[in-house]
Amino acid sequence: MNKRFIGVLIFAFIVATCGGVITYRSLINRAPVAKAAPPLIQVALAAHNLEMGSMLREGDVKLADWPGAMPQGASTHVQDFIGRGVVTTIYSNEPIIESRLAPKGAGAGLAAMIPQGMRAFAVRVNEVVGVAGFVTPGMRVDVLINGNTPGGNNSQGTLARTLMQNVEVLSAGQDIKKDSEGKPIITQVVTLLVTPEQAEKLSLAVNQTTIQLVLRNPIDRLVAPVPGSALFELFNQGKRKPVEDAPMVAMRPRSQAPRPVVREIETPPKKEPPHTVEIIMGTKKTETKFENSGEGK
Repeated sequence: MNKRFIGVLIFAFIVATCGGVITYRSLINRAPVAKAAPPLIQVALAAHNLEMGSMLREGDVKLADWPGAMPQGASTHVQDFIGRGVVTTIYSNEPIIESRLAPKGAGAGLAAMIPQGMRAFAVRVNEVVGVAGFVTPGMRVDVLINGNTPGGNNSQGTLARTLMQNVEVLSAGQDIKKDSEGKPIITQVVTLLVTPEQAEKLSLAVNQTTIQLVLRNPIDRLVAPVPGSALFELFNQGKRKPVEDAPMVAMRPRSQAPRPVVREIETPPKKEPPHTVEIIMGTKKTETKFENSGEGK
């Protein structure tokens, strides 16, 4: 191979390598292009953690810079939220929005957390009924009742039935807040959010039956079709006792009305026509009739 050609190739390789190194170093040392900072707006934020049921005061709300667009329901004026009740927990430096506050004039506390058309019903519970203290505000529960059918056939034993499903817990105990460590609290009263019709049923259940709260996943909103269970089934492989037929009551014969007596009407004997005797005296003719007495028969 021509030595001159080889020398040209080597020189070209050295030049290309040096050019690549210089270009690479210039790109590394170039200052990064500064991105445009998003615009900042003043938004009303929570000055600290705000527990549900509390009322907002001057020190609870602050104006601070917020990057980007304003959240829906937020405000740039602190006075828009002063005196409003908190219905869900708002954490520090989080924007305060309308959907997490009670309407104006509704006040604070438990009453402000009740949506329109709903009712708060307090149920007295113990450690077992209250699911060992794990029923806390915001949880979802089912309500079970145990008892006997009034005036019915009690041969099935005690009956258990799911009265309500997917009921929200408003508060647990007299204090609607959780403890500082977030641990479950064993309480004596649980307040449920129900409709007026459900409140009537619960009123009967707490006074006439034994109730039990069943904790469920808050995400699970499915209403399960449950027919109820009887004590008889637990000892008979889940089979229900057949319903006994009602005892037959002997039917008394109906009193028969006396049959009407049909009397035969005697027909009078057929009257025979009278006998007629003609008497002729000269030119005079007379007729004499004699009734038939029937003696000659």
